[in-house]
Amino acid sequence: MAGADGAHRTVEVFALTVPPGSGLEAIAAAERERQHEAHVAFDVVAPDPLVLRGLCASFARYGAVPDGGGYNPHENGTVFYFGTPTEAKAEYRRVELYVPGDHRDILAAHLDEHRARQPAETLLRQLTGAWTTQALATFARLRVPDALTGGRATRVEELAREVGARPANLATLLRYLVMLGAVTESRDGFRLTELGTLLRTDAPGSMRALALMYGGPFYRSFGELGHTVRTGEVAFEHLHGENHFDHFARDPHLAELFDQSMAAGSAMFDPVPAHPVLTAAAESAAGATVVDVAGGNGELLGRVLAAHPRLNGVLLERPHVVAAARRRFEEAGFDTRCAFLTGDFADVPTGGDVYVLSRVLHDWDDERCREILRHCARAMPERADLLVVERVLPDDGSVSLATAWDLHMMCNVGGRERRADHYARLFADAGLTLVGRSPLPLDGHVLHVRKAGTGAAPAATQSSGLPGCP
Repeated sequence: MAGADGAHRTVEVFALTVPPGSGLEAIAAAERERQHEAHVAFDVVAPDPLVLRGLCASFARYGAVPDGGGYNPHENGTVFYFGTPTEAKAEYRRVELYVPGDHRDILAAHLDEHRARQPAETLLRQLTGAWTTQALATFARLRVPDALTGGRATRVEELAREVGARPANLATLLRYLVMLGAVTESRDGFRLTELGTLLRTDAPGSMRALALMYGGPFYRSFGELGHTVRTGEVAFEHLHGENHFDHFARDPHLAELFDQSMAAGSAMFDPVPAHPVLTAAAESAAGATVVDVAGGNGELLGRVLAAHPRLNGVLLERPHVVAAARRRFEEAGFDTRCAFLTGDFADVPTGGDVYVLSRVLHDWDDERCREILRHCARAMPERADLLVVERVLPDDGSVSLATAWDLHMMCNVGGRERRADHYARLFADAGLTLVGRSPLPLDGHVLHVRKAGTGAAPAATQSSGLPGCP
């Protein structure tokens, strides 16, 4: 049809029949009350993420507020709703942006702003967070992502036969996972998304082990979080009668799952091999050795050796972990460049050029951290460097994964996350100096540390910048 200005207009009509007694009566009444039955919509013909964000910001600039939206997999289109300000001259109380394609990343921020204006809905969604954890863990435990192969859509009956589940119940789980963005649904069945692919066993950077750990042992101990808050006793120890290191070490399956879950967060490590300290060590004419203290299955050390063929490594770990790391390095062809030592923190070897403590200190209280750092300081030659990889609590209280992990460490491990100045004090107590810090993915940081009095610049004035990081 033609508008008043002669330009072409499209009118889209939805007919929703609401019989008496229907559960839709409340929805229909709310639509009428808020004058949402008729609204103006804009079709974004050639969407670009930058343009789309700009449109949302422009709407907000003139008083429009986020009012919901969603992604329609059947049409492959994303809808952004805005409520118009009461003082607006337009007769419509709602504005819609319809954008072809999947733009759920931008939609998520839009919906978060909408929910912030709906505190009851926000709280309800937060209270159901446990459902999300178990849905993803069950998805991984049943190996449904492994059954969704080749990028093709698979009918739920076929999936149910393959994973040993009831079709109707599996369909309910999968539709919830559609909402989480792990799968998409079409007339032909369900298809794995990029997010869901991370739960496949064979996916590069697979996070399946992490899902099983957070939906299994750590999920159960989080049920005792109140005990930790009341008494200070670690919930995991209260539940199992021992700390998680000893508990996992006694069960080969759990020990392997824990080591795999530690490697699952390896995206944090991506920029570490390019750290200036490691680059300089690799360029040393005399060669250099990197000592990874409590380095798990060698995920980080393996990346460093792969990036720098002239470097050698030493991995210090518990016996069963060293055995797994040795197999891993043999498969990668790095075993001839790495020595494997079994022992505790007191056994940190001397003579290394670069020492690494990755996600170790957050496991322990301050006194144990000082002890670990003193062992490292005693082993380090005068000009050696120490790289500490941790999530660092923000100074300004901004949103960070470190804050979530602080709660996790308190409940399950008995450790904690710390601010940079807290780490600096621990280093100083061990005769070390914080030289600088650089950001890593997943809200991680690498802290560059040297022995006190070796001429290192103060942490406030020097920063070890990593390529690709702000």
